Amino acid sequence: MSLAILILGAGAASRMRGGDKLLEEVGGQPLLALQAARALRTGQPVVVTLPPFPHPRGSVLKDMPVARVQVRDAAEGMAASIRAGVAALAAGTRGVMILPGDMPEIDGADISAMIAHWEPGEILRGAAEDGTPGHPVIFPADLFEELSGLSGDTGAREVLVRHRARIRLFPLPGRHALTDLDSPEEWAAWREGAE
Repeated sequence: MSLAILILGAGAASRMRGGDKLLEEVGGQPLLALQAARALRTGQPVVVTLPPFPHPRGSVLKDMPVARVQVRDAAEGMAASIRAGVAALAAGTRGVMILPGDMPEIDGADISAMIAHWEPGEILRGAAEDGTPGHPVIFPADLFEELSGLSGDTGAREVLVRHRARIRLFPLPGRHALTDLDSPEEWAAWREGAE
């Protein structure tokens, strides 16, 4: 039985004003492709949710051994991606790491460390060094049904609230667990700080 990595990549990126944050270049490749490559290096199955096909995001993954799942109701918000991604998991999957596609600082070492330290039955949530909760989050299989019933654009927040006693925070370096970039200004400021 495996732990799957679900990369959420179906969002509209509306604050990018015509750009696409998941196609922004990081480390010499589009962010979405970089995140998929980082996830694949763990050896775990990788599922990526995408806007309805055809879409440029899908083309950057075409030569990668990931399950590409189109989310026809992506406009609803993050819950639609989570529902579609969970529905695509293989039978026997014991847990799923939900990884937003727009978080460039979450690297392969972070993903691997969380998988290595996850205990079946718990919710393991990435956090900043100071303990501020963030992403990614690993959910055990007994919560897949609840994840499949989500709606709206608040992601899995309600599942986390209902099961807060099962959450263990896992500190990642710096602000890796918190840095998501939604606008051209945020991207510019991040690039400036990364130099």
